[in-house]
Amino acid sequence: MKKLLSLVLAVAMLVSMAAVAYAAPITDFDDYQTQANEIETFCIQHSQSAVDLNVLSNCIDGLLTNDNHGNLQPAVAKEWSSEDGGKTWTFVLRDDVTWVDYEGNYMADCVAEDFLWGLEFVLNAAKNEAANTSMPIEMIAGAGDYYNYTEELVKAEKTEEAMNLGLETFLEMVGIEAVDDYTLVVTCVEPLAYFPTLTTYCAMSPIAGDLLADLGADGYYAVTYDQLWYNGPYTITEYVAGNEKVFSKNESWYGLDENTVFDTVTVHMVESLDVAYQLYQTGEIDHINLSQSNLQTIYTDPSNPYHDFITEYRPTKYAYSIHFCWDKLFEDGTPDLNWNTAVANTAFRLAWYYGIDWTDYLARTNAINPLNCNSYTYTARAVSTTTEGKDYTSLVLDRLGLAYTDSYDRLDAEKAAAYKAQAMEELSALGVTFPVQADYYISGSNQTAKDTADTLKQIISDCLGDDFVVLNIKTYVSSLSKEVRTPQLASFYLNGWGADFGDPVNFLGQETYGEANAYYSNTYSKVNKVVTDQTVIGESAADLFGIYMTFTQKVANAKAITDDQDARLAAFADAETYYIENALAIPYYNEVGWQLTKVNDYSKIYCAYGMQATRYVNWETNDEGYTTADYEAFKAAYEAE
Repeated sequence: MKKLLSLVLAVAMLVSMAAVAYAAPITDFDDYQTQANEIETFCIQHSQSAVDLNVLSNCIDGLLTNDNHGNLQPAVAKEWSSEDGGKTWTFVLRDDVTWVDYEGNYMADCVAEDFLWGLEFVLNAAKNEAANTSMPIEMIAGAGDYYNYTEELVKAEKTEEAMNLGLETFLEMVGIEAVDDYTLVVTCVEPLAYFPTLTTYCAMSPIAGDLLADLGADGYYAVTYDQLWYNGPYTITEYVAGNEKVFSKNESWYGLDENTVFDTVTVHMVESLDVAYQLYQTGEIDHINLSQSNLQTIYTDPSNPYHDFITEYRPTKYAYSIHFCWDKLFEDGTPDLNWNTAVANTAFRLAWYYGIDWTDYLARTNAINPLNCNSYTYTARAVSTTTEGKDYTSLVLDRLGLAYTDSYDRLDAEKAAAYKAQAMEELSALGVTFPVQADYYISGSNQTAKDTADTLKQIISDCLGDDFVVLNIKTYVSSLSKEVRTPQLASFYLNGWGADFGDPVNFLGQETYGEANAYYSNTYSKVNKVVTDQTVIGESAADLFGIYMTFTQKVANAKAITDDQDARLAAFADAETYYIENALAIPYYNEVGWQLTKVNDYSKIYCAYGMQATRYVNWETNDEGYTTADYEAFKAAYEAE
């Protein structure tokens, strides 16, 4: 019997070894995105959206990148240093970086002047509006002056003059210099130890001067994939909007000797996760994030062929919040006074803050460990740390009196009920009718989004009561931006934000009042457009504006601290706590889900800021797929490094 058992074990081991032997690295990778996440612009300097930067991070290389632990690594710059404590930074560039067209044909050398053209484009209000200006304005000497100069030209109806600006005035005003073709020097407003982290983001991306000359500023703003020049690991050789895009290895990429890239990456655009799951089953894609229903089907059935292959993926860099719209309109363009008046009331928002238990919603992403997706802070974790190594978000949690536990710590039914009663009394006196109607939009073709929205609707009903708020689930056809956000039809959005560089101002600076480069204030909440007699009434308006002004000042005070990291983070934590305690937005989610994958996530670039984590570079793959046990071993080895 013992001999038979030994023989069986030996055969099993040989079978296992054979399976491993047959597994091979993937050379042509197939990925997916849902159609709601289609790229909107190929102009990397203008984009502030993950749907674009997930693509363009593979096409355009900046000065620095990151490794799989988030450490800064050389990219176009092979060396960087500061001899004056962070006031002035010198970047020494490689001399073998080239620009190619989408077919891989050599177009030009990539030199230091290309980074001047890139930053001038970002800071020129006529060329780029205000996109991505907040970071260089806050960090680089003279950047704000140049932006204001071009903005004044636009206001004076001299837009064409601003569009035709070259580098002469820019270099006179802004603290950046190309000493020679391969030396770039940047002067900061103050000593900023974290400045190099910005160079991993698109605000510091280069533009080939010859390309800009060929297309003109307006042509570059509207550049297409087959007009773009590339200096990164891939070019886009095929693109059909809403269908697929194909990345091809850039054979001229300077990093090929030191890094591994795929021959091709094909990104398939699909209607939903369910469609993507079908493609994974048929072998047409190599990775799939599992929906709640698919995860439960696999997890609860030991005989399912994928049961031993489900793996929990690493947290993304994005922290999600409810972003309210203060200036919601009806489809005919008239203001939704009932919603606008209600949401401007602090008690109304705090009823949501304390009353909604998000556990069932989080389970839509992670049915096994839903609270792993929980988030109580507006800023994402691991963006910045104190000098003692304490994560910034822990400072906010301490002030809020919250902790990540095995229960939903923020939920307080007694406070929620009190704020609900207060809101109904105050708002009824202002003419608000209850229940307040809240309009929430999803892609009409995405069944997963529909199921998730139904869960949200039920949660709001159960937690807040149908006498208080009713959620109306509405749909758009193809573009949330064009069909919903621009006409201001949604009452709120469930959106995530990721850091552009290693400092909390990345997050909080997007929500300040009265600043043209505050992304969420201008694009989603529309607080900068609010007119008292149009969208909010009486005490609600005073309440809302007073809170925003105080918050904005707190952020400004924190930004002004540049010589003491701990004091700076403490000041930001005070500002963020104030923001959250007044529920100007409500944090709720950090994506940590389950997947089936042929990629070792622990081999990927992993960083809480910038745009490098979506690069298809140095991915360890296995065409048979990785198991739960594989991932446990990967995690242990990674944490031991």
